[in-house]
Amino acid sequence: MTYLIYLAAALAEIAGCFAFWTWLRLDRSALWLVPGIAALCLFAWLLTRVEVEHAGRAFAAYGGIYILAAMGWMWLVEGVRPDRWDMLGVAVCVAGASIILWAPRAA
Repeated sequence: MTYLIYLAAALAEIAGCFAFWTWLRLDRSALWLVPGIAALCLFAWLLTRVEVEHAGRAFAAYGGIYILAAMGWMWLVEGVRPDRWDMLGVAVCVAGASIILWAPRAA
């Protein structure tokens, strides 16, 4: 469930940032900011739903999943297929996120 929450948070964050990108870089209407801000609020709320004791650890593990989602966004929304180096980087990052999340720790 943690990975699904992180994935939803990543998509919300990317969508929110993309709305700002669209407004500022693609010279579109400032109305893009309305769903963008809502998406960023959803991102922040979702990130608090994971069962990780420390915020820093939750944010660090999230980073790996964010990278996976960003590559997916690039492929599905922007039409640019990730290359083998992108995919290798994603695999390393998701492995790192998994280690951070699931490593045995003293209570």
